[in-house]
Amino acid sequence: MPDAKPARPDTGAILYDLPSPYLPHPAFGLLHLPRFIGKIRKHLAGQLPPSYQRNFTKGFDGFLCLHIGVDPQAVIAAVRDSKNEDDLTARLRALFPKDVKAAAWNRKVVQMGMSEMGREALDATKKKMAIGHREDLRSFADLIEYDEERMD
Repeated sequence: MPDAKPARPDTGAILYDLPSPYLPHPAFGLLHLPRFIGKIRKHLAGQLPPSYQRNFTKGFDGFLCLHIGVDPQAVIAAVRDSKNEDDLTARLRALFPKDVKAAAWNRKVVQMGMSEMGREALDATKKKMAIGHREDLRSFADLIEYDEERMD
């Protein structure tokens, strides 16, 4: 599997070539969308490891699709059927609502894990990853950044 290092006991195989969840899509301004597209491409190529398949179209992927009101399978089809980036953007424009409410979505992404219930889940995940002491990891996007070594 290219661009993946061996599985770690705490999280499984790690893909280091996926975009950061903090990277906005250039056409829509939505955080996580470039990452979801990257995961879709890996999935379609049969290169998405089990550690990522577990949350594929769920987690941030599913929350993003719920926010914009589209079925994740429709986004997968757009990626699969597009001939290039411009074609993909055109297909997504046809699929997404005119106003994707990027600011509202982006606020959710950076705050996931900060509610009372979210902190409990975040703390449990950090404990499982043997980094429960890391107070600087305040959101699930931070955990992704840490896990994929974009954060020390």
